[in-house]
Amino acid sequence: MLASLKEVIAISREKGMAVGSFNTPNLECLLAVLDAAEELDVPVIIAHAQCHEDVAPLDKIGRVMVEMAKASKVKVCVHLDHGEDLDYCKRAIELGFTSVMIDNSALSYEENIALTKEAVDYAHAHGVDVEAELGRLPAREGGETVTGRPEDLYTDVGLVNDFVGRTGVDALAIAFGTAHGFYKTKPVLNFDIISNTRAINDIPLVMHGGSGISHEEYREVIRRGIDKINYYSYMSYAGYAEAKAVAEEKESDFFHNMALRVQNKMKDNALETLRVFSGK
Repeated sequence: MLASLKEVIAISREKGMAVGSFNTPNLECLLAVLDAAEELDVPVIIAHAQCHEDVAPLDKIGRVMVEMAKASKVKVCVHLDHGEDLDYCKRAIELGFTSVMIDNSALSYEENIALTKEAVDYAHAHGVDVEAELGRLPAREGGETVTGRPEDLYTDVGLVNDFVGRTGVDALAIAFGTAHGFYKTKPVLNFDIISNTRAINDIPLVMHGGSGISHEEYREVIRRGIDKINYYSYMSYAGYAEAKAVAEEKESDFFHNMALRVQNKMKDNALETLRVFSGK
């Protein structure tokens, strides 16, 4: 069932869980995530990141995502992850996405507010929810590294109310020590940023760079107030590792056999992850 971002977060809050948001740049990822969510009977977010445009063009994969969300047995939000410009967000909205993220976090604070407000005005006029980001992750969605001390990139809690009030966003991604991609060293998370943000504002909070931390850390960020957790890298790697194993076995010359095993392996990873997010 196609649902809004607000709907899936409301269900998750009622159940004391966080909703998982999974990038799904191909059919195998999409099937893996939706099958896992249906098996556990939990709401889920399927997302397309703009940095994956060369892998899976929005106009192609977006249509598949929307139709599969409509046919799902659980509530599914179709989300644009890290939209880099308003025109790309508009394309997602036209395709039927129910939520978009406009990511202006690399710009100045005032530029972030102005451009985010523009995206909110457009999206809300079309019945679509908006996520924005305050603070920056040390590793960006596309893989590039942001220089500087990690603590300098953290969300300034003192700016949260001003940012939310002036933009009208529906969800806020905050930076507290996680990073996109694979961790070379164990991340040091500042949980107090979550607690302090939640203490002053009830806006849904989002954790980016959600792969690769411990189950206990997941439970802690949810307890402190995170409502949505973005997850992709380690599920994708599970699929890659399975594809490599199939190729090395040399027992089949058909790609569809490899694709099915990859899909099932990614579903196993998604199941484990959603169990943690949902407390099952």
